[in-house]
Amino acid sequence: MSRKSDQDQPARKSHRSFTQVAVWIIIALLIVGLGGFGVTHFGSSMQAIGSVDDEEITVSEYALALQQELRALGRQTGEAVSLQQANALAELAGGESVSEQVLTRLYSTAALDAEVGRIPVSVGDQAVQNQVVTNPTFQGLDGDFDREAYRQTLRRNGLSERAFEELIREETARAILQDAVTGGTAAPALLTDTLLNHAAERRSFRWIRLEAGDLAEPVPAPSEADVQGYYDANAEAFTIGEKKRLTYVWLTPDMLLETIETDEEALQTLYEERIGEYVRPERRLVERLVFEDEAAATAAHDRLLADDDVSFETLVDERGLSLQDIDLGDLTREELGDAAEAVFALTESGEVTAPQPSELGPALFRMNGILNAQETTFEEARDDLLSEYALDRARRVIAQSASGIDDLLAGGATLEEVADETDMVLGGIDWSAEAEGEITGYQEFRAAAQGVDEDAFPELVELDDGGLFALRLDEIIPPVLQPLDDVREQATDLWTREETRNRLSDRAMDIAGQIDDGAEMDTFGLTVREETELTRSAFVEEAPPGFLSEVFGMAEGEARGIPADDISAVVVLDTILPPDAENPDTVALSDALESNVVRGLEQDLFEAYVQALRQQSDIRRDQSAINAVNAQFP
Repeated sequence: MSRKSDQDQPARKSHRSFTQVAVWIIIALLIVGLGGFGVTHFGSSMQAIGSVDDEEITVSEYALALQQELRALGRQTGEAVSLQQANALAELAGGESVSEQVLTRLYSTAALDAEVGRIPVSVGDQAVQNQVVTNPTFQGLDGDFDREAYRQTLRRNGLSERAFEELIREETARAILQDAVTGGTAAPALLTDTLLNHAAERRSFRWIRLEAGDLAEPVPAPSEADVQGYYDANAEAFTIGEKKRLTYVWLTPDMLLETIETDEEALQTLYEERIGEYVRPERRLVERLVFEDEAAATAAHDRLLADDDVSFETLVDERGLSLQDIDLGDLTREELGDAAEAVFALTESGEVTAPQPSELGPALFRMNGILNAQETTFEEARDDLLSEYALDRARRVIAQSASGIDDLLAGGATLEEVADETDMVLGGIDWSAEAEGEITGYQEFRAAAQGVDEDAFPELVELDDGGLFALRLDEIIPPVLQPLDDVREQATDLWTREETRNRLSDRAMDIAGQIDDGAEMDTFGLTVREETELTRSAFVEEAPPGFLSEVFGMAEGEARGIPADDISAVVVLDTILPPDAENPDTVALSDALESNVVRGLEQDLFEAYVQALRQQSDIRRDQSAINAVNAQFP
């Protein structure tokens, strides 16, 4: 291993530093992906996007960090996100653009590296070695460090051992500096006690649930004046909101399926390209347990045969492995290599072979299932292939026609003219967020309809299935109050619900008032329920929404009516109890709260420290280099 310093000072380790190192390992292994964005082709005059004191931030580092951020956003949204889209979303949320967020992190890291160099902090070979050999990425099936796997993994990803170990040194040095800054941070007892009391305080109380059937008299049918009054007072409930009258043209692959001619030769070619899906040889579900040598494998196999208390799982556990670690999935004879004959000779699930050769050494193979050969002929697969072929061909036809349709729109053609001159279909809709229709199932159409205004020029937009559409706003239909006769049934139902709610609320408040005046809770002819030592997170069956929040806002001995939409409740709070210090859940919660507070304080403290470092550092920023990197991202 390479050596940065003659000193061999072990790095202080923490859960945080290990996590950070793991992140950097992943970053290093992704460097190979940067070539696709052209980050290695900026020329010798453009090697860095800036610096903090003597610490440069390279073009590759910036491009890599940006690529990672976009990939992370893509995983969240389920689809690829361009840099332009990511920046727009970030700015819409009121924050910095994604590119600026990435730059902020890189400059902060550079400021830390510059400070590490000034102190200086040294990370010796032993500390680096410990992190390399304990990383699961570089461990063999036996759980030990595999030197060849380490070398090959780095080589495949374009990294030398020295470069990779330098990344570890740098991140470990930052972790040492962070520990030095935040070490000794403690959670204020007042804060943790307050949080614990809020989360774990308990309440014991009695309560009554009131429904419409518990009213002294049923709610009568409303009079005409009642309905008219409710209608007049709640006009917004009977108003159809603003709509946009839209004209659109659209074309989807499904619309063209009947026009696609069948090409038998193309179908046969598609079948042959996907032959692995239709013709599958016989396979076995296999697990493989590798041993250091033939003697060890033979001894393990002998134990398995001779001792009923020794199972295959026993041998796996003794090696410090799990069944998941040794699972090879379903394999063909060809994939099993020299072990194929022995494995395929097994007939019962769970049988284990004698020691067999493998690329990793002598091994025992357990067969867990037989998957028979499967063959779907071309004739059997033809319908599926035809459907796929036709859809693919339809998408190609639409894609080829897009430029011509664009030219028509750019030349001033109306949507009606576009429909006459192309395969696109003309349609119309009175659009609102609640509008239903075949085209409203497309998110792209909904977004365009939501954002279109009277000055917008019809533009061609691609649908997620390969289709196209363009739309035009013809007019805005203002909100319309529906006549009472059209909504009389709705108004009657809403009046009845409101009257029921009001009467239940009045009944709950009246009962609570009588209890405060000395009445006993069980004298009202209603079922009294009792709850004991509940916390805020408890669930009270059949209670109205927000019930426990109201209970935890009450004083001991207080009676309160709690109204809701269809039910109400009356509560008498009997006792307020502190957290149960003897309860293991409370102890665990207290520890977790303290840890969270400490982590938050450490993060705030370290962020303030990094900000101070940046303010006192000589910072250079090459905007032209940044723009050049950004331009490489779609």
